[in-house]
Amino acid sequence: MDKSNFFRNIPKVDIIMENEELIELSTKYSRDLVLQSVRKINDDLREFINKSQSEIEITSKISNIINDIKNDIKKYTSYNMKKVINGTGTILHTNLGRAAISESIADYMKKVVTGYSNLEFNLIDGQRGSRYSHFEHLITKITGAEAAMAVNNNAAAVLLILSSFAQDKEVIVSRGELVEIGGSFRVPDVMVQSGAKLVEVGTTNKTHLYDYEKAINEETTVLLKVHTSNYKIVGFTESVTVSELVGLGKKYNIPVIEDIGSGVLVDLSKYGLDYEPTVQESIKSGADLVCFSGDKLLGGPQAGIIVGKKTYIDKIKKHPLTRALRIDKFTAIALECVFHEYLDEEKAIKNIPTMQMINKSIDEITNNAEKLIEKLKNDLYKVCQLSIEDCESQIGGGSLPIERIKSKCITIKPYTMTTASLERNLRHADTPIIGRVINDKFIIDLRTVFSNEIDIVYNTIKEVFNC
Repeated sequence: MDKSNFFRNIPKVDIIMENEELIELSTKYSRDLVLQSVRKINDDLREFINKSQSEIEITSKISNIINDIKNDIKKYTSYNMKKVINGTGTILHTNLGRAAISESIADYMKKVVTGYSNLEFNLIDGQRGSRYSHFEHLITKITGAEAAMAVNNNAAAVLLILSSFAQDKEVIVSRGELVEIGGSFRVPDVMVQSGAKLVEVGTTNKTHLYDYEKAINEETTVLLKVHTSNYKIVGFTESVTVSELVGLGKKYNIPVIEDIGSGVLVDLSKYGLDYEPTVQESIKSGADLVCFSGDKLLGGPQAGIIVGKKTYIDKIKKHPLTRALRIDKFTAIALECVFHEYLDEEKAIKNIPTMQMINKSIDEITNNAEKLIEKLKNDLYKVCQLSIEDCESQIGGGSLPIERIKSKCITIKPYTMTTASLERNLRHADTPIIGRVINDKFIIDLRTVFSNEIDIVYNTIKEVFNC
């Protein structure tokens, strides 16, 4: 195949730049940006012609050059991070940002961050203040701890604690608690980065108090307990409680630190879920320091929150790593707002989106599903099969791993495209809808779809089917 004619048919750059649509885009954005895209697409087109053996494909590619340029410009001028609809049924979906923040908190954050704030300024005495002061008094009141602070995530909290107290010293931890916390990040690896020497005791399924005691020597500086919030070992198991470790720690004057992981502040068993130890219980049991995540069961922003004895917290605040791992103003504001909700448990359950979704009644979910499917059936009965089915939601985010919550979903079986194409098209929509494909049906679990998103789901599905 002689490709010389195809190369000659590629419009010159200056000719392409005279296209009316591209002139409009040059005015809206910048001529340099459009020019860069024109040159890039031209180069890509030449490379395509060199590689392709199909005259039809090459001709089509040349005729679509303006659209390819517009799409390239759109890639750079549109925002990549955007709101998505979570139809997966996973409440704390790590890939989708974990805990959602309520509109009221977002509104207050906007009010503060769009101007200056007293992030590190004490308005009472007119002196420099601490960014922890905005929420520390709330956390201590709620948890019963003497002091509190926060860093950028819980892995950072563990790293900072061990760097402050166990550098070049030994930390004793149960083998059954050496968890991987996601993204291939493992507790032992985090511990090693702190300079601490890891001492494993017990076995995967059983660790006794005497295992800890036998490992204690003059190099031991911390007894560490890690709550295995992202998996469960069942059957022939035994572990040491925080209270037992605290007793041992007092005997040898060694601090006890607990990484409680998900950071729940309410007894979830009251709401029909499995019991999950609370931060308050760890503090009441005598743990010297407790750390937990902000964006899991707490329902706040990404953060690693450290609570405990004031003498230990004060030392951590002075450690050089604290500045490197500190939270920004957005996180500080969000944490203050979230902890304000927890001053009243009923208010927290009602106002924090994570708690709302966990406690959303099956009647409310069914009602939303029926409203949505009734609207869709009126418009889409010719292009797909629609139904409401039972399903199960999960907490996610490494929290309550075996917990399943009854829910309702709508299922879509398309006639005019494959289910894989439907999933892709919904994922590529202006407001993407992320769901699951099961048995060649697209599934949207209504537990994780907010009521004010129902119309967005309806309109997006209609657009995808061109109805």
